[in-house]
Amino acid sequence: METSFLVIFTFLYFLQRFGTCGNTMITSSSNVTCIENERRSLLVFKQSLTDRYNLLSTWRGVECCEWHGVGCDSQNGHVVKLDLRAKVSFDMIMSNSKIQQLEGTLSHSLMNLKHLRYLDLSMNSFSGSIPKYLGSFKHLEYLNMSGLSFEGVVPHHLGNLSRLQYLDLRNSFYMGNTYSDYHQTLPNFIAPGSMYIKDDLGWVSSLSSLRHLDLSGIIIGKHIDWFHPVNRLSSLRTLNLADCDIKIPSIEFVNFTSLNSLDLSGNYINSTIPVWLSNLTDLMHLNLQSNLIYGEIPEFLGMFSALASLKLSLNSFDTLIPDHLCNLSSLVHLDLSENMFSGQIPTSFGLLLRLEDLYLHFNQLSGNIPLSLGKLSKLKNLDLSLNSLAGVLSETHFTMLNNLNNLVLSSNSLVLNFSSQWIPPFQLQVFYAASCNIGPHFPNWFQTQTKLQRIDLFNSSIRDTLPEWFENILSHILHLDMSNNQISGKMPRIHFDSSNQMEDGILKLNSNKFEGSIATFPSNVKFLDLSDNLLSGNVPHTDGTTNPRLEVVNLSKNRFAGSIPLHFCKVLSIQVLDLSQNNFSGWLPGCLGNSINLYVIDVGNNTITGSVPSSLGSLEQLYSLHLQGNKFEGDIPLSFQKLTQLNTLDIGNNLFMGTIPFWIGEKLSNLEVLNLQLNKFKGKIPLQLCQLKALRYLSLAHNNITGTIPHCFRNLSAMTTTSDDGTSVMNYEENILTSMKGGQLLYTTTIKYLRSLDLSNNKIVGEIPDALMYLVGLINLNLSGNLLEGHIPMSIGNLRQLESLDLSMNKLSGRIPQSLTRLHFLSYLNLSFNNLSGPIPVGNQLQTLSDVSIYEGNIGLCGPPVSRSCNGNGVPYNHVSEDEGQDDPADVWFYIGMGPGFVVGFVGLVGSLHFFKSWMSAYFETLEIVYGWLRKSILLSLACLRRKVVE
Repeated sequence: METSFLVIFTFLYFLQRFGTCGNTMITSSSNVTCIENERRSLLVFKQSLTDRYNLLSTWRGVECCEWHGVGCDSQNGHVVKLDLRAKVSFDMIMSNSKIQQLEGTLSHSLMNLKHLRYLDLSMNSFSGSIPKYLGSFKHLEYLNMSGLSFEGVVPHHLGNLSRLQYLDLRNSFYMGNTYSDYHQTLPNFIAPGSMYIKDDLGWVSSLSSLRHLDLSGIIIGKHIDWFHPVNRLSSLRTLNLADCDIKIPSIEFVNFTSLNSLDLSGNYINSTIPVWLSNLTDLMHLNLQSNLIYGEIPEFLGMFSALASLKLSLNSFDTLIPDHLCNLSSLVHLDLSENMFSGQIPTSFGLLLRLEDLYLHFNQLSGNIPLSLGKLSKLKNLDLSLNSLAGVLSETHFTMLNNLNNLVLSSNSLVLNFSSQWIPPFQLQVFYAASCNIGPHFPNWFQTQTKLQRIDLFNSSIRDTLPEWFENILSHILHLDMSNNQISGKMPRIHFDSSNQMEDGILKLNSNKFEGSIATFPSNVKFLDLSDNLLSGNVPHTDGTTNPRLEVVNLSKNRFAGSIPLHFCKVLSIQVLDLSQNNFSGWLPGCLGNSINLYVIDVGNNTITGSVPSSLGSLEQLYSLHLQGNKFEGDIPLSFQKLTQLNTLDIGNNLFMGTIPFWIGEKLSNLEVLNLQLNKFKGKIPLQLCQLKALRYLSLAHNNITGTIPHCFRNLSAMTTTSDDGTSVMNYEENILTSMKGGQLLYTTTIKYLRSLDLSNNKIVGEIPDALMYLVGLINLNLSGNLLEGHIPMSIGNLRQLESLDLSMNKLSGRIPQSLTRLHFLSYLNLSFNNLSGPIPVGNQLQTLSDVSIYEGNIGLCGPPVSRSCNGNGVPYNHVSEDEGQDDPADVWFYIGMGPGFVVGFVGLVGSLHFFKSWMSAYFETLEIVYGWLRKSILLSLACLRRKVVE
């Protein structure tokens, strides 16, 4: 609706102008004889194309004026119109429908159609660039080459088309508004290829008759002056320069004051709204979204009485929404979403009686929703989600909203309080109220909404069983999310609407209390998440015929039992299969290797036995593989070398044996998470693991690993950074259970921040290599339960991000480095049962770790928090040099030499005072002051000397 006035105006104008061409009719009637030369040119043009769908099947015979898309002058038979526009829509793209397009290149034979007045080849798939010969069509009045696959420079020869009134070279087309998980205004769809303006845009000023100019998606560049050439087009009605990377000039006046549609979106101009817009008082459509515009919405916009559509979304407005917008009495579409508007929704919005679309989502709006919005009887789409709105919504807010189709309230602190007898005046298609309070009972008014397609009641405080009538309102359902509530009872029977192939069939009932078995899978579902319930029994059978688009299956955290069903192998569309944390037993089906679209398999924490099928190595798209917590045995299949896209390999807590395969480091270069803990691996750590530059998490704990820690671990570059550049998995929550801080911590959404190295409980020998001190991104380092000896590296303080450090149960000796006090994030430390000695460092975060068990089993340690004092008179040691442990003999001789030096200097001074009496008086006046300081210095020096000598 937002562009309806403009579309109607443009359609009627060009229908009249190009349908009749004044007094000369364009016709395809058999009364007109085709000119032979032009017929041959059209056939040569056809031969240069690939026509997969027989769109030009009528191009045969001698009467070319009867061919599809061809129009001739009724008087002389010249071809004056060629309209081969492909039928392409957003719905077709999103549903992956076959688009019937012509392909190929544009033959130069078109040059022979010298009388062309109308040329539309848009939305096809032509290669190459815009032909320069188009500039030779002197009679051309309408040219549409939009949505093609052209690349390269837009030829300046188009400036020769002095009669041109309509020019559309869009490298994109507007997709409009749609609803996904949350409503968003989607950006333009950019067609393949890239076109750009070279040098200047001066040729545009020659098109003096131009009324419609659309260059959206073509790169003009901020260095090119587009404004002055366009400013000479006084007849211009439509100007579209979206996604052109242009700069907005600071000019006050313009000549194209007849403009009724202006689209400058997607240029990221980073300025205030330009003043020259105030001259465009006839504007009906203004689109400035995605421009980083800041400041205020100027008052002159409130005087645009004809304005029907205003889009200011995806900018940086950080003020109150101004009341003068309520003066826009013709407004049909208003989009202020994804800014930083604050304060309340203006009550004056209730005066915009023609408003059909109101999008205020993703701002910082607060307060109550004004009752005046209930007066907008023409309102169809209302999106207030992702704000800080509060208060109670009641029937009064919806009194006159008879036409409301889409209501989006998610992520606010709203309470929906409706009478159980209330019958709404509307029939919703979309209702999103995620994280609002609509409970505790299921809303009774829902049973009147028989056209619902998309429902999101995630985390909406429902503590109830589903009513009997619930299944009756789902005949058109495409998206149903009631996750994270406390809904109990049996699973509802759900059949997703198969007539709408564009939309995803999404069913999310996870994190509730549904119980019992499932008879069948919901049909036509694409995304199925029933995890974290009380479901039991066997998984229902599916052969793929009722679920031909099933891509995501998440049944984790339930009580399903039996073998993993073989029928999953027949659903070749599955991409994510999560059966973890159930009671599945038996073997892992080898036929899963035939499901070539799988990129996640998670069967962790069941009781699956046997060896891992080597056929899984055929899943070359596999991204995440979780087999942990089962009873798999044998070796890691050699075929896993082919899983080159693997990001996560978690096979911990099984019965795998043998040596750690060296090819993991050589072949699986994309690995970020590698968990081999709690198995029966033996042998040395393969040096090839050092080649895993992306590795952020490595656990080899609780195996029989021998040898030393490789010095090349310093090459694990992902552990040397703190950036959250870890990749995520679509439609799946990646997870890893790590031994950290003395317990088990599960990382899910924060896994991208996890940097961990765990080699604990093996038989690793040697010293802790300094190479580990280069892994400055680590938050967890666990080397406990090995045979490590030598000193704790002095540079341990380099690991500034460490939150957990466990070096217990080794053979480490020497002092605890003072640099340990630099670890300001350290919340867990265990150095127990080693051979450490000397004073315990004091200071900073280490001061808070006062549990004596941290240091247990180190009989040589002294100072707080252990009970042993570091000297004989009970005075605890309270400072250690940063360089302790590096005993330098020069330091000892320095303190020994201090005593005699002081004596010689003192005798010399006293001798002088004997001869200079005035000096003696001044000296003894200050002696008392210096004495106190001097005494402390001597005592400190002697204490240091004593420690050095003892050591």
